[in-house]
Amino acid sequence: MHGPAVSGWLLVALCAGTGAYGLVQLRTRSGPSREAVGGEALMGCGMAAMAVPTAAFAPPDWAWTVYAVVYGGAAIAALRALHRGVDHLHHLIGFLAMVYMAVAMASGTAHSGHAAGGLPLLTGALVLYYTGYVLGAAGRLVPTGGAVRPRPLEVPTEMLAACRLAMGTAMLAMLLML
Repeated sequence: MHGPAVSGWLLVALCAGTGAYGLVQLRTRSGPSREAVGGEALMGCGMAAMAVPTAAFAPPDWAWTVYAVVYGGAAIAALRALHRGVDHLHHLIGFLAMVYMAVAMASGTAHSGHAAGGLPLLTGALVLYYTGYVLGAAGRLVPTGGAVRPRPLEVPTEMLAACRLAMGTAMLAMLLML
C-alpha cells in the first residue's frame, strides 16, 4: 500500500489481528455463521497483506493478479450466498472492492511503479459506502438507553461486531490511500 509507512503498518496490525480472530472463530462456528466468519478471516488476512508498505516490501507484479482472482472467487461465492442474508451483500461489496484495489494497484505498478488512483467515481462510491458502514457499525456498538449498567461482555457477538467495524475502517483507509 502506498502512503505513510506508519499508517501502513498500523493497517497491517489491525487487519492481521481481525483476520486471526476470524480464523480462531472458524473452529467454533458451523453453517452460515462459519461462512460469514470465514469471509471476515479471508478479508482480514488479504487486507493485511495488501497494506504492507511498499517501502518495506514491493510485491511482484503477478501478486495483484492472484489477489484479483482469489477475491473474485470469494465475490462469486458471496453472490451465490446473497439469498441467505444481508451480511453476504456486505461481503460481496468488500470482495469486489478488494478486486478493484488489486486491479488499480496492478495497473499503477505496471505503468509507473507506483499506485494508480483507480476510477475516481468508483473509489468515491466505495468511500461513501464504507463511511456509512463504519458510522452505522460504530453506532450499533454504543450502548443505548439511560444509564449504562455494567453487564457481562458477550464476546462472540460484540467482538465480531468490533472486528467488522475495524475491517470497515481499514477498508476505508485503504481506499483513501489508493
